[in-house]
Amino acid sequence: MTRSQIFSAMLVALLTWAAMPLALAQQVPLQDKPFAEHKIVLQLSDGDVKKQALVLSVANNLLKAYDPDKIAVEVVTFGPGIDLLLSGNERRKQVESLIAQGVRFDICLNTVDTIERETGKRPEFIPAATPVQVGVGQILFLAENGYTVVRP
Repeated sequence: MTRSQIFSAMLVALLTWAAMPLALAQQVPLQDKPFAEHKIVLQLSDGDVKKQALVLSVANNLLKAYDPDKIAVEVVTFGPGIDLLLSGNERRKQVESLIAQGVRFDICLNTVDTIERETGKRPEFIPAATPVQVGVGQILFLAENGYTVVRP
């Protein structure tokens, strides 16, 4: 290998390595709801079971009040709020039912990573949840794209 080939290979490796955090930090695409007239993001950042029930109730009521094709509902969980999306949560069936009706549930991977670091075990979350790197970043992204932020 010539010196220039080695240098080129090192440069490509360095650029690839430097671009990785940017790729990981990207937000998931917006929901594919072309006829949505209303866009709501529900923030869940605490583990209180009453708050969990309230978020699920609000999402359900929005689907009833508006045609599910006319509203985009996204629930973003971070911090203790991710408890709602853990595999063993008693409200799992409700969450999965709402997902089947078009509600998206996001789980913050920064929170998941923090729990894994602190406990040595990665929490299992429901497979239907959408992983996002930064929960608050996802809320900001949605707000910048016309979603109304609601914190029940």
